[in-house]
Amino acid sequence: MLSLSKHVAESPPPLRLHPSRAVGRAAPSLAPYKHRELNIALCVPLGGSAGIWGPSAMSCAKLAVAELNRINGIGGQMCRLITVNAADDCATIEETLIELVSSGDVQALVGMHTSAVRQRIVQAVGGQIPFVYTPLYEGGENSAGVFAIGETASRQLQPAIRWLSQNQRPKRWLAVGNDYIWPRVSHSLAKRYIADCGGELVGDVYLPFGTSDYSQVLDQLRRCRADAVLVSLVGQDAIDFNRAFGWERLSDSMLRLSCAIDENELLGIGADNAENLYVACGYFASLNTDANLAFKERYYNHFGERAPTLNTLGQSTYEGIHFLASLLSDVQNAPDTWSDLGRAPLVYTSARQAAYAGGGINHTQIYLARAENNAFRVITRL
Repeated sequence: MLSLSKHVAESPPPLRLHPSRAVGRAAPSLAPYKHRELNIALCVPLGGSAGIWGPSAMSCAKLAVAELNRINGIGGQMCRLITVNAADDCATIEETLIELVSSGDVQALVGMHTSAVRQRIVQAVGGQIPFVYTPLYEGGENSAGVFAIGETASRQLQPAIRWLSQNQRPKRWLAVGNDYIWPRVSHSLAKRYIADCGGELVGDVYLPFGTSDYSQVLDQLRRCRADAVLVSLVGQDAIDFNRAFGWERLSDSMLRLSCAIDENELLGIGADNAENLYVACGYFASLNTDANLAFKERYYNHFGERAPTLNTLGQSTYEGIHFLASLLSDVQNAPDTWSDLGRAPLVYTSARQAAYAGGGINHTQIYLARAENNAFRVITRL
């Protein structure tokens, strides 16, 4: 993988995608996909609150590229990754991608980062090259050329809240999240789902990235007598909040639900602070499925036992690279533009057995897991 130093800053229906909704712009040519090498911009956070996502995301993408290049690359082209820092506090994301795209140095983009960064990328280079957005997100992305293949908040939250309401019976919820689109949409949806189950969202709190003092939030949880907390914090912020929550022993009387805490973050939280912590998402490293067992074997054979910890956000880049490969595999026989790409069903390699039905419809199974010691134990399929 090529990493350009100037690009690394220091500091419950299926999902419907709309890959070809272009307004006022001619569809780009497929000519760049008919040469010998395909350069892919891999946009992942290399610092900031979400920096903990970076190592596993890069490793999983590297594995996918290695697998593709061993057979025939993508449509006969060898693949190469160019890493771009997509941390929320990186001020040069747009400038970097405009330069790479306008110069023809990259022909596709795979992104695993927050939705706030996704919106910045779409604004800068949307519709010019295919953009596969891989992580869980709020849903509703319909920009030209964007393929959002991750879980959506509605498909995670509705069945998870219903299951917890039936089995743990919380009535009073409080939501806490970072201040951007994913938590805000998630909390709006959760308010309705909680009410449908006979409960109440008694408040929601939004905090800037990098918050480290959660004392006021914890005081608010006590004052409102919450039974449950919806945690929509990112990366290190999620770690710091859940540590503080555990140190205050609030888990004795409140459960926590998240859609985004992964195995890396769980290790940071610590087993002593993870009691009554539930997560609903499409992938856990502990999944005992044929697809995941085979994926884990390939991953550790390639990188060794000291490889970055597998998790839902990391594996999503593996899936995203393979999705891109399927998307572009027939380019040699395609028309002159890629506006029709993604209309037909796609079969692509996935550690979680995701499926693309064509026409912008992606299917992912959702699971509910509970933290036990330093791992997640999958309780049920939702």
